[in-house]
Amino acid sequence: MRRRKGRVLPLSEDEQRILHEIERSFYENDPAFAREVRGASLTRMAARNCKIAALTFIVSLVVLVFSFASVLWLGALSFLLMLGSALGFITNLRKLGRGGWPSMGPAVRGHNINDMFGDTRKRLRERFRRDRRDR
Repeated sequence: MRRRKGRVLPLSEDEQRILHEIERSFYENDPAFAREVRGASLTRMAARNCKIAALTFIVSLVVLVFSFASVLWLGALSFLLMLGSALGFITNLRKLGRGGWPSMGPAVRGHNINDMFGDTRKRLRERFRRDRRDR
């Protein structure tokens, strides 16, 4: 498909034929790479990159906590790595589309902190009240 001033134009028959020939020769010449490319989708790659970014963030946080007081430059480097991995995580989460960041926003914003921890807070208050009465 070609674009012209915001409109999408369909390929001509000659262009479609040329494209099919290129695809066929691609699959014949390098079938292993063709299988690899066919199996990799944008969603799968974005999900994998999110996992890598989250793991990098956690490792950088651990390095920051244990090295910042003793080796300042290593702590600063791990902090910058944390920022980069957080940016990479958000970027790839947005690439996931419908199942990613846009659908998570309303679900998280719809609840406040009291709704999420309300029952737990009540149980803890009752437990501490019982402990005080028992003394």
